[in-house]
Amino acid sequence: MNCNIQIRLIFFVLIAVINTSKAQEVLTIESAIKIALDNNFDIQIASNNLKIAKNNNTIGNAGMLPQAAASVLDNNSVQNTSQTRTDGTSVSLDNAKNNSLNYGVSLDWTVFDGLKMFAKADQLKELSKLGEAQLKRTVLQKIGEVNLNYYDLVQQQQQLAALDSSIALSKERLELAQNRFGIGKASKLEVLNAQVDLNTDQVALLRQKETYQNTKFLLNQILARPTKTEFVVVDEVNVDNQLLYDNLLELAQKQNPQLQAQIISNRIAELQLKQVKADRYPLVTLNSGYNFADSQSSLGFARQSNSKGFNYGFTASMNIFDGFNQNRNEKNALLDVNNSKLAVAQQNQALTTQLATAYQTYLTNLDLIGLEDNNQTIAKQNLQITVDKFKIGTITTLEFRTAQLNYINAKLRYNNAQFQAKLSEIALKELAGTIGF
Repeated sequence: MNCNIQIRLIFFVLIAVINTSKAQEVLTIESAIKIALDNNFDIQIASNNLKIAKNNNTIGNAGMLPQAAASVLDNNSVQNTSQTRTDGTSVSLDNAKNNSLNYGVSLDWTVFDGLKMFAKADQLKELSKLGEAQLKRTVLQKIGEVNLNYYDLVQQQQQLAALDSSIALSKERLELAQNRFGIGKASKLEVLNAQVDLNTDQVALLRQKETYQNTKFLLNQILARPTKTEFVVVDEVNVDNQLLYDNLLELAQKQNPQLQAQIISNRIAELQLKQVKADRYPLVTLNSGYNFADSQSSLGFARQSNSKGFNYGFTASMNIFDGFNQNRNEKNALLDVNNSKLAVAQQNQALTTQLATAYQTYLTNLDLIGLEDNNQTIAKQNLQITVDKFKIGTITTLEFRTAQLNYINAKLRYNNAQFQAKLSEIALKELAGTIGF
């Protein structure tokens, strides 16, 4: 009996240890990015779209290969038939049966279409490149989202720690006030004020825990895993303070996926114009086939016939007049080319503006980190002095609360400055196309 109880206790302890280890999963930023790349739905959809574009990139889809087809045609009829022959005689037959069977293979090959097929082949290649650019854009966006939410959690985790320390101070203050009230050195009002401030801090902590948990849910959604998967993030924000604007601009103009997608779209529009212009030229198609034919008739000069053999030839056609639709199509295709060029210039300008704005914000946030770090150090020293004075009763509770709030706010501002600087770094690397690579 005792042995069974011990086994059960060991089993329950093991279960508790396993659950605790799961609850304390430490998620690094590298692990989060890897999970997102493997699981994120938007990335998987973009990846499938790229596979479709690559599957379409064939010379057969461009129209360069011949097309072969097999066909079978079987016609049967039962009719009441009468015929008058050339010699004046006439014959008739009710329920006359007739059938015709044709089958064979045919081959058609377009050998010249104004070079449209070559423009089409180049266009399919560009569409495949466009799929790659769109996939990279999706990947960069999702990596950016992972970074943003991850470091938001880091900041909120730091805020929770700051609020915990604030509650610890408020509890110590309440305990001191109660002790002083017990020996007649403080009024009941001081105790009540201390209790109110403690309750205020606890409410702030509950709200922060709610925000923290909701942000975890959002990060799990981006990682495409169960919403309530428990984890903690590494409580550290390392900001890259060595970014240079000129280097970022050079990288952005070479590999920003949005800009690259616009450039590729411009080439696609130019190739589409070539295809439209190709309709001005003749279309030449070679055709051949091998056919079998068999027919039977209950009435007529030929009661049965069959044939088989090879046929070949070519077809040539050329558009002479189509109601000026060719001119209209070329003008519209040319306008599409001009619009795509304008889109490239517009995207390049927008990219330069975004990069310049983000870099200025980045520099400002780096300066704020230094200032807020200094403020945090000063506020901490001030709080330590205030606590010592409060313990010996040389300052008021209001002065204590002010020093406490100043320290907590300074700590929160420092954490936020680090977070904002990290966001600026993420935005710059996303624009330059280097984040996560």
